[in-house]
Amino acid sequence: MNKDLQISQPDRPKILTADIEAIGFYRKMDTKATVEEMIAGKYVLVEEFYSNGLQVLAELKRNLLAKHKDKSFQGQRDYRAAFRKASHRLLLKVEENKLLVKKAPSLGWLEVLYPDVSNFYVSFPDVQGMNSSWQWYEKGIEIKTLDITLHPYYGTYFPTRFDHLKLFDKWLKKYEGSKAQAIEIGVGSGVLTFQLIQNGFENIVASDTNKNAIIGVAEESKRLGYEKKITLHHADLFEHCDVKADLIVFNPPWLPAKHDLEEGIDKAMYYNEMLFPRFFEQALEHLSLEGKVVLIFSNLGKVVDEENTHPIIEELQKHKRFKKELHLTRDVRASSRRTKRRDSREKEKVELWVLSPKGEK
Repeated sequence: MNKDLQISQPDRPKILTADIEAIGFYRKMDTKATVEEMIAGKYVLVEEFYSNGLQVLAELKRNLLAKHKDKSFQGQRDYRAAFRKASHRLLLKVEENKLLVKKAPSLGWLEVLYPDVSNFYVSFPDVQGMNSSWQWYEKGIEIKTLDITLHPYYGTYFPTRFDHLKLFDKWLKKYEGSKAQAIEIGVGSGVLTFQLIQNGFENIVASDTNKNAIIGVAEESKRLGYEKKITLHHADLFEHCDVKADLIVFNPPWLPAKHDLEEGIDKAMYYNEMLFPRFFEQALEHLSLEGKVVLIFSNLGKVVDEENTHPIIEELQKHKRFKKELHLTRDVRASSRRTKRRDSREKEKVELWVLSPKGEK
């Protein structure tokens, strides 16, 4: 593990520590009128019971869905943006790192993420996010390709579908190249790095722009006994990396961004137009003579919008840096076998690309 890793504080939901002017919402109040006040820019403070906040959010959803009837991908993105903006004006009060309302969930993240302050206001959706995250963190998520249970840190992307991991596992078990040094870009919850270790790689340098991912992988590496094989960098792509690798692994975001990206999970889901050109340019400089680049991707961008380009195909067609050695695909199963897919993801396939340098470097 990188002994010089210095991360002062994890990313955490924004809070309000000063007294605020807010409408107190109780169970028997007019929910529709309260929601209109939120949309207009007023803060609303959930009083009495935690479920009162759920009541307000349900009404907000009905209100905004009536105004955002476009069911296209972009239309639904616009609806979610409007919902996010208004819903974050719905607040809960925290005292001594406990939610003040009755029948509220117990959130360990309140103490972990806010050791420096114990009394504040936080948005209801952020509490919902922390509640869900805390349950995953405590319970853990079983990763069958690893035969272990991971405990994802707050604000860190972790897989809920596993077809791409199975595809990587299948390829990795047949890999016959050197296993002295690997680099993973965008380590996330650490799954691919842990797969590399379990398949015999001796040293892995892993980076992520999300500091919570680095904190989480550091914790998990120590728990699993992998810390001596991993060097972690809170960095953009290959920043601070001074090694050449036998294998560079990248599971990038799968959708092109049409909005300004926020730190954290947003950057795990969406990519800006310069991400792939920057990655390929830097990857070539950090690859050993016989090294390979493995990208785990998806055709989802093309599925949701045929006008979107495929960034890996675009790289191979426009530049002379890499050549394709292998391209594998796998259908994406629904989250549940009983789920009947009615969304655009029924046409999705996950992809594994193996590239090698073209000519002398």
